[in-house]
Amino acid sequence: AKGKGQAQARVNISAALVEDIINLEETSEDMQAVVEALKEDFSRNLNIRTSPGAFDHIIVVTKDGKFPLNQLGQISQKSPQLIIVNMTNFPESTAAATKAIRESGMNLNPEVDGTMIRIPIPKITREHRESLAKLAKQSTNKSKDALRKVRSKSVTQIKKSKNKVSEDTIFLLEKQIQQMADSAAAEMDKLLAAKTKELLG
Repeated sequence: AKGKGQAQARVNISAALVEDIINLEETSEDMQAVVEALKEDFSRNLNIRTSPGAFDHIIVVTKDGKFPLNQLGQISQKSPQLIIVNMTNFPESTAAATKAIRESGMNLNPEVDGTMIRIPIPKITREHRESLAKLAKQSTNKSKDALRKVRSKSVTQIKKSKNKVSEDTIFLLEKQIQQMADSAAAEMDKLLAAKTKELLG
């Protein structure tokens, strides 16, 4: 049993000892960034309930630059099926805001009424929930591909130091990077499980 327990032990090499071979903190940050991007994708693009907050991040391209929608218009929910964006403060950006909402990937068809943008929210069907759950799985798989690229890049970098350090050190470093990748992948699986449960109920 002793040997088996050791096999499960986590490798934790001091980053300072190997900084001339690889920057482990950077590798860890790169992997974490992939996880964070997946979280962001889930919260932005895979929501069943469309709340006014879901529109905040939509970037509107105006002649004066790019602005989040909530800086240009007042977003309010009139009913579960209707969101209104009041563009009175920046009427000249109404068309740009409408275009941004239409192209946001949220499957919406805004209608302009003067300086008001009316956004009918489609009723949620079972098919819609299932298609969102499929998208969540696709996004997770893409993120795992990105994670594998970070891992491969780091392992390639370590192998370049073959002449400088012992095989044991290289082996341990590879193992630690694999553990970091496994841990990030496990986090993604948790995110996917939670999102799937939320979508399919």
